[in-house]
Amino acid sequence: MFILVVIFMYGLWSSVFALGKDALAHAPPIFLTAFRMLLAGVLIGGYLLLAKRKELKVLKTHFLPLSLLAFFSIYLTNICEFWGLKHISAAKTCFIYSLSPFLAALFSYFHFGEKINRTKFLGMLVGFLGFIPVLATQSGAEELFSAVGFLSWPELSVMGAAAFSVYGWILLRIVVKGNDVSPLAANGISMLFGGMMALVHSFFVESWFPLPLSVEHFSPFMKGILLMTLISNIICYNLYGFMLRRFTATFLSFMGLLSPIFASLNEWLILGTTPNWMIFLGTGIVSLGLFIVYQAELRQGYITSTASTKSEAAEA
Repeated sequence: MFILVVIFMYGLWSSVFALGKDALAHAPPIFLTAFRMLLAGVLIGGYLLLAKRKELKVLKTHFLPLSLLAFFSIYLTNICEFWGLKHISAAKTCFIYSLSPFLAALFSYFHFGEKINRTKFLGMLVGFLGFIPVLATQSGAEELFSAVGFLSWPELSVMGAAAFSVYGWILLRIVVKGNDVSPLAANGISMLFGGMMALVHSFFVESWFPLPLSVEHFSPFMKGILLMTLISNIICYNLYGFMLRRFTATFLSFMGLLSPIFASLNEWLILGTTPNWMIFLGTGIVSLGLFIVYQAELRQGYITSTASTKSEAAEA
């Protein structure tokens, strides 16, 4: 039963890429980032103000770490993602985000001293090879943004978004553990800060007459933003936390590899884009690589197996 809930969660979550692609037809990427993050920040801040006011206590010493979190996790991540999404498919954007677990292993090596042994290196190599057939397939606007070899600037931009996103999780971990700030408060405040950074950026580089979208585009833009916020920030974020009580983060990460396939189907249903079979092939290869990496991490003791997690819960 709960497995079906996890599958539903990722199927729903992956629709955000197609909705974002549709919203970009009505507003430029930086303004879209600013509006969405400010809206999400206000909603989270409003909830904390009404229900958990004590968690909103922020000291002067919190300003710098929260600003860094906002810059990397919110501002850079979303601007890179939406600019790339504007020029490549929603399914391909979602697929490139499958880099996240491998990038997390690299960042953990530098930040926390987690070792990369031969088995883990092999898994990472297999996973990276899975990206080649998808990245090598260029279409439409991508050919106009050729960068290095078969890579385009939009693809590199989404890769950057994945890297900034993973680094943002590391910063969130540091902020929450070292500064006595709740995760919800840190996310809400960083969304507000990051949204304001994006708004200033948009004002200087995008056309404001008086806003970066016309009156006829306002209604579909708002519909898309509200749906994205409802699905990602409210439904799926809370569902993920609920599922973590029943499954390990490792298992949920594996299930997350279904997202590019769901994103392909959602893009087909929402935007009418024909699914690319290369996404399915690449997802299979990346899944194999990630499986090898996680097996290595289980043996190294960096992650906990489902059995040991249940045992610990029973003892508690």
